[in-house]
Amino acid sequence: MGDAEAASIRAARADWVAEHLETYLTSGGTRGHILDVSAVGGRELTTHCLIKCVGRKSGKSYIRPLIYGNYGGEIVIVGSKGGADSHPQWYLNILASKTIGVQVATQAFEATWREPEGEERHHVWAYMAHLYPPYLTYQQSTSRPIPLVMLSPQRPIDVFTAEDAR
Repeated sequence: MGDAEAASIRAARADWVAEHLETYLTSGGTRGHILDVSAVGGRELTTHCLIKCVGRKSGKSYIRPLIYGNYGGEIVIVGSKGGADSHPQWYLNILASKTIGVQVATQAFEATWREPEGEERHHVWAYMAHLYPPYLTYQQSTSRPIPLVMLSPQRPIDVFTAEDAR
């Protein structure tokens, strides 16, 4: 899938993503953590976290809702961008940071990150594709390896608010 087709899919889902983020933020994480994404090929009970990172060019803080999995005690997020040929901006911003903010339901923390390699990457990818099967289609539609980011909590922080997202 080219960038134009992926952009069309993202545009169609933009309202849904904004609504999801608003629900997660205004509820303090009591709503929005688990969503039914079966309508788009996912599972009925799919877990979502929020990530907060600083723009590598703008210096602004950004919050994004993402599907996540827990693998060996680390939180895993996937830089799929719907199978686009370019990486998502949040992933590029993470590459420029040592830590990011993460919120899972009603708990938030600062986390360090790493990318799994080799055999571990293969196992983590299989696990995430099981949690959200469309990742397989996304990978088939682009030549770039879709990034996996593993997050390790370091210290608690305040949950994110709607003000943090502006």
